[in-house]
Amino acid sequence: MNLNEIIKRILSSIILLPIIIFLIIKGSYLFNLLIILSFFISSYEWFKMSKKLFYTILGIFCLMISFYSIFKLRNEFDNNYSYLLLVLLICVSTDIGGYLFGNFFKGPKLTKISPKKTYSGMIGSFLLPVLFTYIFFIFFSDQILFNFTKEMLIFTLLVSLISQIGDIVISYFKRKSKIKDTGNIIPGHGGILDRIDGMLFAFPFSYLIFLNWTF
Repeated sequence: MNLNEIIKRILSSIILLPIIIFLIIKGSYLFNLLIILSFFISSYEWFKMSKKLFYTILGIFCLMISFYSIFKLRNEFDNNYSYLLLVLLICVSTDIGGYLFGNFFKGPKLTKISPKKTYSGMIGSFLLPVLFTYIFFIFFSDQILFNFTKEMLIFTLLVSLISQIGDIVISYFKRKSKIKDTGNIIPGHGGILDRIDGMLFAFPFSYLIFLNWTF
């Protein structure tokens, strides 16, 4: 990735992240509109990328479950936005940790499916979410209903793992389709599907855990 692309990526993140966080906290129809628009755009990106009808249907079904889980995470638990923010934080920091550690330490490649991924990046993808989640609990201790326990540490690592798997799955289909990005709607990032690839399975998993697991 060249310097120009890195600058675009940083600027896009600076603009988009505060807006997304605001909408998550605010909730209401604005948040629902964000979910609906993101679902349709990412579904269109998947439709363009997948080559077989079976994969097209399966992918859109997975997107439906994922975005429904986002809605439930925001509204299910006494309308407490911190649950969704926590999962989003783990997924984003997983991505950042992998990028920073992978580029700084480099080392052996993790998989041929996604050639840029390294073992050092994988380690960073586990370490940074743990750090950020701990900080999250310091600032949101009055908002969230549980504490940073060993169970929460395990939860953080599992969500990070699932996020990394989701990233690799989408990378596989991009390579099969011989494309770099699923779209170009976000400067420096690509399409919406490029940004949420690691979250696709993480949101449904987290929602089920929060429903059935008392921390």
